[in-house]
Amino acid sequence: GFIGALPADNTPQDGPWGRWFAERRLLPHLRRSVDRNALAGPETALVEEVIDRIDEFGGDEPPARIHGDLWPGNVLWGADGRAWLVDPAAHGGHRESDLAQLALFGGAPHLDRILAAYEENWPLADGWRQRVPVHQLHLLLVHTALFGEAYRDAVTRAARAALTGIGRATVDG
Repeated sequence: GFIGALPADNTPQDGPWGRWFAERRLLPHLRRSVDRNALAGPETALVEEVIDRIDEFGGDEPPARIHGDLWPGNVLWGADGRAWLVDPAAHGGHRESDLAQLALFGGAPHLDRILAAYEENWPLADGWRQRVPVHQLHLLLVHTALFGEAYRDAVTRAARAALTGIGRATVDG
């Protein structure tokens, strides 16, 4: 598969979701971002710590069919209020990923209503809000790999927030 112009390895694997996410989503785009000089030592170290500690984030559940690139720009709103989803990078992933991505870049219109409807139909696991930065980190790394260092600060903020969410006592500045 692909996400934007970048390859995406959608090969299923046995074991917890977090390990799949770290190996198939975070690590490849971290490497691409470093190769592009979009991320340097400190940012790389933060993301590597998230990858190393991925099993501590919890929220493990079976894969669900997800859009995979559901940032607000890939949701088109009709005059009648209906939403149209475009440009998917569909795969079997964690359902929290799409919801977390909707909060990026200013957030999707009606996000509170979307989340409320989701909770009503298929409630999310405890701690899902603390995992939002982990899920967002994937798409932010895609952006640094594609567009360069303009997204460096966003990657750093997401990695710090993710580590803070699992109780890291101090996050270096």
